[in-house]
Amino acid sequence: MLMLAGIVVLHITAVILLLVATIDNAWWITESLSTDLWGKWTYTNSGWHYSTLNSYPEDYLQAVQGTSVLACVFTILALFVFVAQLFTLPKGQRFTCTGILQLIACLCIMTAASIYTAQFHTNETEGRYGHSYILAWISFVVTFFLTITYLVLRKKSE
Repeated sequence: MLMLAGIVVLHITAVILLLVATIDNAWWITESLSTDLWGKWTYTNSGWHYSTLNSYPEDYLQAVQGTSVLACVFTILALFVFVAQLFTLPKGQRFTCTGILQLIACLCIMTAASIYTAQFHTNETEGRYGHSYILAWISFVVTFFLTITYLVLRKKSE
């Protein structure tokens, strides 16, 4: 029972990490600029001003946005399927459906972060990756760990 509670807490942590990575505005940061997947914030005239990401290649940007959102959706869906399978699977069955959904989420966030790494800010000397970018890679590791856990986990008879 304690192990299942730990898995649920880890899964909720993965959901939160993915949501923060997708929504927060810190994928690339400089002293006067902060970008996310949806726009950029520039510090001018003693205030932060929002603008669109016109300088980003639109097809790659849409791929990163889409796969990030899909990672969030599949992780949330996997959590609901896991809870449903707790009550419907016969004893000794594996949580295969949950594991597959989590694997899809893992691949989606890996794809998003990989495209972002390969296509954006490659020639920039000023700036660094922000905490949202780092959270995306951390959530990849967490979702991959959960994938393995769900594919190995069996429902034990008490």
